[in-house]
Amino acid sequence: MPLLADWLLRHSVVMCLLLHSLVLMAFCFHHADTSCSKSCYCSESEGGGKTMRCSNLHLTEIPQDIPNDTQRIYLDFNLFTTVPSNAFAGLPHLVELDLSHNELSQLEPGAFRGLGSSLQFLDLSSNKLVHFKPEAFEGLRARANLTNNPWHCDCNLQMAMPRVDLEPTSLTGIVCQTSDPEEIGVVGLAFLLAPDIDLCVVMKRTTDVAMLVVMFGWFTMVISYLVYYVRANQEDARRHLEYLKSLPSRQGKSEESSTISTVV
Repeated sequence: MPLLADWLLRHSVVMCLLLHSLVLMAFCFHHADTSCSKSCYCSESEGGGKTMRCSNLHLTEIPQDIPNDTQRIYLDFNLFTTVPSNAFAGLPHLVELDLSHNELSQLEPGAFRGLGSSLQFLDLSSNKLVHFKPEAFEGLRARANLTNNPWHCDCNLQMAMPRVDLEPTSLTGIVCQTSDPEEIGVVGLAFLLAPDIDLCVVMKRTTDVAMLVVMFGWFTMVISYLVYYVRANQEDARRHLEYLKSLPSRQGKSEESSTISTVV
């Protein structure tokens, strides 16, 4: 019995140490997932969601250690120039994202991938966005603030708008600072509010001209083939005619030979 009690005691101590280690590891992993990003300030709302504030910190890259239970992120007044693909992946509870007042000039394809089912508001105002890329907003149905950007309005923009699922009123924030063609008259206007303007008219004209050039080339090729065919047949006809002209003389000689044979 003493040996059994000693064996049970030793194994109980080992099991307790192992259990304690597992609990400590789980706590560390949970803390790593829910702790605040470096240099940022996090707070808990009454509903239990976390808000992360990284405003005016002169950040140049999107933080990679954002807690996965974050609901609101404020990254305004920093120095971001681009939002890379999958920058906010793994944040299933995010409902608000503020990227205003930065130096953003590029949104890579899939920049907001994974936020389609949760994000309700996206602020991209007061940046340096020129070209509207629908690939960056794939699956996103949020309300977006796109104002105060130097948007360039052209045929690409006109074709891109129907390809995004953003709340329709969000697109009224795209005010044209430049346009192509320049004489179309959309500079200073919200493009969505100018439905009668067709920015693809130049491309359509170019397409029409290209079609005419192709048709002219095809027509020229057909005419050239016909001319070659006629000339080739004329040469064959001339040779055949010369051959036919030579036939009577041969026939005459044959008749003369037959007459001489008869006389003899």
